[in-house]
Amino acid sequence: MTDSKHSRSIAVIVSLLCASGAFAQQGDEMQTVTVQGTSSNPGLGLTRQSGTASRLNLTAQELPASVDILSADTMQARGDLLVKDAVTRSTGLTDISSPGNGVAYSARGFTGNGSIALLENGQRPQVGSGTATYPADPWGYDYIEVLRGPGSVVYGSGTTGAAINAVRKAPGRTSSFEAMAGIGGGEAVRAGVGGTGALDEHGAFRIDAYADHSDGLIDRGDARHGKVLTSVRYALTPDLDLDLQLDHLEQKPQRYFGTPLVNGGLSRALRDQNYDVSDADIHFVDDKALARLTWRYSPALTISNELAYMKARRNWRNAEYYHYDATANAVERSDYIAIHHDQEQTGNRLEARWNDGANRLAAGWEAAVINFLHTNNSPYGGSSTVAPTGFDPGVFDSPDPLLPNFSTHTVTNALYVEDAYRINDSLLLLAGLRHDRYKVDRVSLLGAAGFSSTLQANAARLGLTWKLAPDTSLYGQVSTGSDPVTSLLSLNLANSRYKLTSARQVEAGVKQSLAGGKAEWTAALYHISKDDIITRDPSNPALSVQGGSQTSRGAEVTASVALAQAWRLEANAAYTDAQFDQLIESGNLSRAGNRPSDVPKVSANLWLNYRDHRWRASAGARYVGERFIDNANNQTIPAYTTFDASLGWNYSRNVLVQLNLRNLTDKLYASTSYSDSQYLLGDRRHAELTVQWRY
Repeated sequence: MTDSKHSRSIAVIVSLLCASGAFAQQGDEMQTVTVQGTSSNPGLGLTRQSGTASRLNLTAQELPASVDILSADTMQARGDLLVKDAVTRSTGLTDISSPGNGVAYSARGFTGNGSIALLENGQRPQVGSGTATYPADPWGYDYIEVLRGPGSVVYGSGTTGAAINAVRKAPGRTSSFEAMAGIGGGEAVRAGVGGTGALDEHGAFRIDAYADHSDGLIDRGDARHGKVLTSVRYALTPDLDLDLQLDHLEQKPQRYFGTPLVNGGLSRALRDQNYDVSDADIHFVDDKALARLTWRYSPALTISNELAYMKARRNWRNAEYYHYDATANAVERSDYIAIHHDQEQTGNRLEARWNDGANRLAAGWEAAVINFLHTNNSPYGGSSTVAPTGFDPGVFDSPDPLLPNFSTHTVTNALYVEDAYRINDSLLLLAGLRHDRYKVDRVSLLGAAGFSSTLQANAARLGLTWKLAPDTSLYGQVSTGSDPVTSLLSLNLANSRYKLTSARQVEAGVKQSLAGGKAEWTAALYHISKDDIITRDPSNPALSVQGGSQTSRGAEVTASVALAQAWRLEANAAYTDAQFDQLIESGNLSRAGNRPSDVPKVSANLWLNYRDHRWRASAGARYVGERFIDNANNQTIPAYTTFDASLGWNYSRNVLVQLNLRNLTDKLYASTSYSDSQYLLGDRRHAELTVQWRY
């Protein structure tokens, strides 16, 4: 099916379902588990419950951890069209995404999808070969939570840098409908629809669909996305609920792997050039199905069982490495890479929650089976030379055949327990433990030796929140976590003997709300140490061992202040001092004291917002400090500041027209590096006009 037919089908399905919901009975109330809705109040959301840092229905102010909550209303007002746009406006998160790893971030001195967990409604697909592809856009999500540091024992093994969780809009029995259409620079066209309503006397449904297309603001950068998110909630009995979800997502991101450096710097003359081949291809398809039973055994005890199935198919066919030859005034291309991923994950989470008086407790068992097939054309031969501009891009031509390389079968098991005890009206103690076990079986499909490997990890958290006043809290916590040295699903023989890395964090902070919520601010200090990273053996540099270590310490501040009735200022800043304490690389070269790649020392965001009953406007700035591209610290990505703005007009109670402006000064900057000779450039200045309906 073509993309246009696919988009039309989505729109028809949503319209029919929403129409049927509108005529369903709305007077009867279904007993359901409470789901946090989008807050209409601006600010940091300190009074909102967080489901990412804890599963005990604690508010952000009660949690002894650093959490940012980005509501759908906030993302819409700022014009964030991608999840990464929203996430990198939170405190201390930097975008390092590339076509090879999908979506990726840097946080608290640690980088990549092994150290920053990406969740969708609390479900985390295991990372295959470093790649994570969704959630990509915020349509259909109620809010996004960002937990910084290894603080979570309820989702995975406590990833060192951060955990990011996009939470879906839930079904409701009161019928509603929303839609969005937009056009913009780069021939961008986008549309989204969503609706919810009743299903007979005991159920409710929700469906959200979205599609977009643009040229990526570069030559031959055609990109398109489409998705359908569906969910149903049904009360089987007054005490037993059934939740079902069925999703389909397709993405064809920009086929762009960066722009070559000219004389070691960025060239504005090459800004719009795309040096990939004409028949390049990147295609991600994700499917997900989920069924959850929730049994309220008693007012204090709730038991749930959640079964999920996820399938991912990913395809790449590109010329990925570019180098500018100043003598010949030509661009040399190499690494003609073709890769396929086929990944299936089936998992189950059985959990019990106890909430009685001063004590809240959650305990669960998670199990999953993941099958992963990796196909590629290694050793990725092929090369060509083109002029810097006005060239024929050619076609993909590699001497190496595309063959199945290896498959892995991974079985995971985890047990976790989390307890929140309210010592008195002022003190809350939060503790958690988690044990993860992974068994990976790898089979080579090219005749090499296979293997089996068993890995395990423990994570723990102990935190105390002290409420000095009703709106002021101090907190401290110690926590541990772990990251794999490489993607577990693509574990090779050389890495199979390594255990998971271990991380320890100490954090302290303050959270305060002033003048009835008109001003809110948080601040945190932290120190993280990570051991068992891969290094060369000091006594035999030809061997790799787990003896390296890395530390990171920093300070973070976030604030939201109402300057007047219609004006609000929002700001955050993060200072990160990260370094390798022990690391030896090839050639017996010590990197001790160097900063890890893609980690800025300083990052900050500033937003000024205006809103009355007819008009809304925002102006913002984003600063990312200088970063190194490798552990040697010989080459940098320059610091940059970009400015954005949006202007919205409520045409009526139900219709909002909004103009979003991006990169107002047309700053030429690099978001990350792809190699030492090419950087991925940020978008140039552009505008987008959207119309949004809500009924």
